[in-house]
Amino acid sequence: MEQNNRRLDELEYAKSVIQEEISGLTEMCNSLNGSFSSAIDLIYSKKNGHVIVSGMGKPGHIGRKISATLSSTGTPSFFLHPAEASHGDLGVISRNDVLLVLSFSGNTNELVPMLSYANRFGIDVIGVTSNENSVLAKASKITIIVPSIHEACPHNLAPTTSTTVMIAVGDAIALCLLKRKNFNSDDFKQLHPGGALGKRLLMVKDLMHCDLPLVKEYDFMKSVLEEMTAKSFGCAFVIDDDGKISGIITDGDLRRKVNNNFMEAKAGDVMTSNPRMVSPNTFAQEATKIMNDHKITTLIVSEDGYPCGIIHIHDCLRAGLA
Repeated sequence: MEQNNRRLDELEYAKSVIQEEISGLTEMCNSLNGSFSSAIDLIYSKKNGHVIVSGMGKPGHIGRKISATLSSTGTPSFFLHPAEASHGDLGVISRNDVLLVLSFSGNTNELVPMLSYANRFGIDVIGVTSNENSVLAKASKITIIVPSIHEACPHNLAPTTSTTVMIAVGDAIALCLLKRKNFNSDDFKQLHPGGALGKRLLMVKDLMHCDLPLVKEYDFMKSVLEEMTAKSFGCAFVIDDDGKISGIITDGDLRRKVNNNFMEAKAGDVMTSNPRMVSPNTFAQEATKIMNDHKITTLIVSEDGYPCGIIHIHDCLRAGLA
């Protein structure tokens, strides 16, 4: 009984922690103003530069994630540790770069050498801080002010709500830049070729074969079998005189319709009409689902009814799709 009560109390407390952070996010959302828009304008204007993100302690950890999100959504970025910066790494900063610096207090000592360097050499700084009178705010060309929020920590000490708010601001910056640059799923795929994201973004055109098993409606089955054997996909696409898809003949069709006069039959007599087709720009994961759902092994890839490729379930399996 005592254990159950403790677990219930902890569950309620956990909810209060999350609710406190939600409140902080709401305050941050309501406080965004023209400074945020100016920050987007500034970063967007630096066509050949990087967004160099920096912060000390917990904001530094958040900064690494923000930098990674920026880079993965089309805005080149890297993280610069402020302590390392003051021991020689300031040399990585160029005048084409923008410094995005995170500090809730804005008076973190380790940031001072980097901010002084930036001001001395005309490098633009965007500060994210709760203190508009801080060293960071005064050194920044643009300051995004974080409201004076309460940390979810019961002592109002451990960075919790503040870091959640900072990561949300970073996400907002990255995605506003993504939208302004018209960064699309194809661009995203180029930067995420591996892992689950890469698999999700594969398209049919990335996996399809273009050497197609094509026969005409009036071709005899002898020719159909020769074409199917030569192309080794276990099927043949039947096209009309205009080159559009009329149907498909699969190994299953052969087994179901074979008889004594089979070789004298024509493709149009044996084919399955209205076969399932996908476009080259269909996600490969979706094509895999279609084949699994309908218990088929191949799909015709077409544009405006004309065949342009074929995708086999084995192609999807090799790509790690199931």
